[in-house]
Amino acid sequence: MLAPKSSRDSRESPTFAELGVAVEICDALAEGGITHTFAIQELTLPIALNGQDLIGQARTGMGKTYGFGVPLLDRVFDDADIPELDGTPRALVIAPTRELAIQVSGDLELAAANLPLSVVTLCGGRPYEEQINQIKSGADVVVGTPGRLLDLCQKKHLSFDHVSVLVLDEADEMLDLGFLPDIEKILSLLHGTPHQTMLFSATMPGPIVTLARTFLEKPVHIRAESGDAQHTHASTRKVTFQAHRMDKIAVLGKALQAEGRGRTIIFTRTKRSAAAVADELAQRGFRVGAVHGDLDQKARERSLDAFREGTVEILVATDVAARGIDIDDVTHVINYQVPDDPMTFVHRIGRTGRAGHTGTAVTLVGYDELSKWQVINEELDLDQPEPPQWFSTSPELAEALDIPAAVADTVGPPTKVLGAPRRSDSRGGAPRSSTASARASRRTRSRTRKPRTGGRR
Repeated sequence: MLAPKSSRDSRESPTFAELGVAVEICDALAEGGITHTFAIQELTLPIALNGQDLIGQARTGMGKTYGFGVPLLDRVFDDADIPELDGTPRALVIAPTRELAIQVSGDLELAAANLPLSVVTLCGGRPYEEQINQIKSGADVVVGTPGRLLDLCQKKHLSFDHVSVLVLDEADEMLDLGFLPDIEKILSLLHGTPHQTMLFSATMPGPIVTLARTFLEKPVHIRAESGDAQHTHASTRKVTFQAHRMDKIAVLGKALQAEGRGRTIIFTRTKRSAAAVADELAQRGFRVGAVHGDLDQKARERSLDAFREGTVEILVATDVAARGIDIDDVTHVINYQVPDDPMTFVHRIGRTGRAGHTGTAVTLVGYDELSKWQVINEELDLDQPEPPQWFSTSPELAEALDIPAAVADTVGPPTKVLGAPRRSDSRGGAPRSSTASARASRRTRSRTRKPRTGGRR
């Protein structure tokens, strides 16, 4: 069954209370300024509250978390078909990344503020003992990543025997990251235990369709938009141009001074690029955080928390963090490097223009990335196969991004990248870029190498 397209034009969407959600949850959401539903929530809630399996399909940033989170909490709290709470899991949410798991847990904790139940996050990057103690203290709702959940279950620290609600969030991303075998193992462990399954995904590739057919019981397939809808938000303005590799940092320095720029995410393809870009921007005086695989989990969480709280307004991230950043008021997303495939592009720019906000997505196409961009352009029908060539000094760049006249590509003295180790010279000076540090290291080795004065001994 395919649910009809939702309309949010002239009418106001229903409130959570009008759709039959428990008053305790509605009050908690209202405290957070959330009263009315988004399209995917409006469509999923009546079905999910009845305990029926469903597939929810909507683009990133359309409110999927509360589309499954609210009915999950409501049923665990007050559904006669679900056993009384005893501290063992009644609901399980599986997410592809640590960042997304933490974000989902935070949203569920907000909605569950008035409920007598616990929400526990179990993902890699945290000590086992700490998570085992959390489970022993009570884990009514568990949110986690596939590997850690399966590991804890196989070691008998975590039981799925009484799980009554299962959610697979961002299923297509779990497929891309190679987690499908782990997901199938977890689903097999739940076989024979009566439970509701909700699968949410931006896209439905073949393996995910097969997974749904195998493990879901007559699911209702819900889309919050028509089948021919654009892959990207209509509220997102896209600015794409070719930029020389050596000029990209200068372009960033100008773009980050655009009128109306607020929270901004800059995406790179590799960990090394993320670290280098963050360092270069910090050298130009920007307050910047970084999220990539070379940082430990605590450093990544510090950067994300600072970005959410507004302590830093610029976050440089690799694609692995794309699904974990769920902040409604990101004004700009900048693709410093063209992503490897069209759906990664969709997920990246889906960080802006969310939940009724407008946004700007900027893509810097390197001269050697044009063929990669053309694949994305054709797949997503963006109608820009040959983006114009702009430089940091081009008036077209300033006009397209509302950059004030005569701005430099620096804004002040060097700062430190949040989450990155401090790098300073031997005299205790300001942090240097990774390139400068490498050159200094080579010079030091050159000076200290002593010539060989004799033969081999």
